[in-house]
Amino acid sequence: MKKKPELLAPAGSLNKLKIAITYGADAVYVGGEEFSLRVAAENFSPEELEEGVRFAHERGKKVYLTANIIPHNSDIEEYESFLKKYSKAKFDAVILSDLGMFQLTRELAPELEIHVSTQANNVNFKSAESWYKMGAKRVILAREMSFDEIAQIRSKTPKDLELEAFVHGAMCISYSGRCLLSNYMTNRDSNLGACSHPCRWKYYLVEETRPGEYMPVFENERGTFIYNSKDLCMIEHIDKLIESGLDSFKIEGRVKTEYYLATVVKAYREAIDAYVEDPEGFVFDKKWLDELKKVSHRDYTTGFFFGKPDGNEQNYETSSYIREYELLGIVQSYDEDKKLLSVVQKNRFFNGSQVEFLRPEGDFVKHKIEYMENEDGEELEIANRPQSIVRIKIDTPIEKDAMMRAPRDA
Repeated sequence: MKKKPELLAPAGSLNKLKIAITYGADAVYVGGEEFSLRVAAENFSPEELEEGVRFAHERGKKVYLTANIIPHNSDIEEYESFLKKYSKAKFDAVILSDLGMFQLTRELAPELEIHVSTQANNVNFKSAESWYKMGAKRVILAREMSFDEIAQIRSKTPKDLELEAFVHGAMCISYSGRCLLSNYMTNRDSNLGACSHPCRWKYYLVEETRPGEYMPVFENERGTFIYNSKDLCMIEHIDKLIESGLDSFKIEGRVKTEYYLATVVKAYREAIDAYVEDPEGFVFDKKWLDELKKVSHRDYTTGFFFGKPDGNEQNYETSSYIREYELLGIVQSYDEDKKLLSVVQKNRFFNGSQVEFLRPEGDFVKHKIEYMENEDGEELEIANRPQSIVRIKIDTPIEKDAMMRAPRDA
């Protein structure tokens, strides 16, 4: 049996941490209230992190704390108290990008496992080896790496140095997120977690002596999105990923929804397990890719894995997401006697709606709603109160945390 790589999922909140682990993640990476590169995520207080770590460890899973900003002097001075405050949670590793913070962590918490962030632009074996000699347990490779380059790094570094790489999610136009566009144009620093994503905006070319005169560099009348990368998706190449020697497959998206997280984690979980169980007889199942098309996403690409991307890796027409399915609710409980499923409503649905239930394990279940009621037992024709409890008549027991969804045009 092949060595099974770790499936590492983002967790922007305590609830997302629980969803990721419930749907099959081996580990999650989270941010504290400071030092994280995702200020748009809810992030964790020390108390929430303690609860999250306890939830994960009880299930044999791991939690990694990100502190991978590019720090200034004031950040270094504050880091000691940050580390002391969060260390009580007993998380499994800290993710850092800066050499100074790396050395400081070694001094303050020598027992703490350190992973070197993709923000450190790890693109060669000598860099990976150097981090290892300083005490790093894992190096997270830059997104700009091909399979051939990964193979070289694996062959030229110590076997007990773990290698991690992103396999799914948004791509950046700059080397592993080292972008100055956001800071320059909106005074929001992407390297401090506040990126405004100007790479997704529409752009036109204007010559300085001809203000207001737009030059014909666009693809159509709406303009061109010259920096607008497609989303990374390597689900169809799970065999090559496992054979590459990577120790951890990382999913991007700490600000994504619970539904996105559940769907993506489950698809990769099933694909990894299927390959590891029978490498010789492995056949890619199209249902995994179909599932990934049911979440909000841009067109998919394999990024740099098969060589440097060409012009087809950008979407020149729109920066909008593809949203073919909508989350309607999350299952809370099932009453076996009454055959009533309690769902926390997220979006509006109707009596007569055709829905699907994405479950933590097993295939999704299709169902036509023929009876539903509110918490007071009053029959409903329409559920239109987000966060309220709706009870749906269904003979099939559906597990807690299952996601109820439907096509947007249904």
